[in-house]
Amino acid sequence: MWVETTGEAYMSEIDTPKEAMERAKRDAQNKAIEQSVGAFIRSHTLVTNAQLAEDLIYASVKGRIKKTQIIKEGWDRKDRNLYRVSLKALVEPVYPERGHDITIRLSLSKTDLKEGDTIKIFYQANNDCYVYIFSIAADGSVTLLLPNSMNKDNRIEQNKVYEFPPPGSPINLKAMFLPDFKENLAEERVKIIATKNKEELIPLGFQEGMFKVYDSKSTGMISDLVKRLNQLEPADWTEATALYRIKR
Repeated sequence: MWVETTGEAYMSEIDTPKEAMERAKRDAQNKAIEQSVGAFIRSHTLVTNAQLAEDLIYASVKGRIKKTQIIKEGWDRKDRNLYRVSLKALVEPVYPERGHDITIRLSLSKTDLKEGDTIKIFYQANNDCYVYIFSIAADGSVTLLLPNSMNKDNRIEQNKVYEFPPPGSPINLKAMFLPDFKENLAEERVKIIATKNKEELIPLGFQEGMFKVYDSKSTGMISDLVKRLNQLEPADWTEATALYRIKR
């Protein structure tokens, strides 16, 4: 996409005019990349919570300038040491490959369920990390299963197999149709995100029982999630998705 930005640089006593000009141009280019990356994320990711299961890969998007056109440049009339450059930059998205520092495996006790069946989630990572488990319902609503008010510790050890709900937990996950769901088959997903360090991924949402639940219109939660993941290095997080079906 084409982006218009303005950069500036102050010429110190040890700078040459050419160095100040170059810094102002780089400042404008950096602003163009920053502005366009936000637009790339908005256009590619998470219009609704249902897309959480598909599009988190775009959270690692970066930008690269392909072409620039100078619109206006020159020294400030009031401050002769301040140089400004206004330009148009053609920026393309770059999606770096996911690093291999963290890998996580995710599986379910069942993938074809009848209403009322219980389900367990199994997961294992190759490194010590922190996990965040989401359930994405057929209507796009998202429930944060872990961490929760009863299980706040979401750190796991490398190569150890975990299950949710954990053994002995009073939590019981059951396959249930949504109250207004009229079809005979519903497809839902479990999404797990693993991060190298503990992250405050989900600052929004309302409390329902022991879980945080976000309806399909709560796009603020998704935006915050993508923004935070975008600040991490690709090697510092990973994700996995498991699909299951509920039949009447």
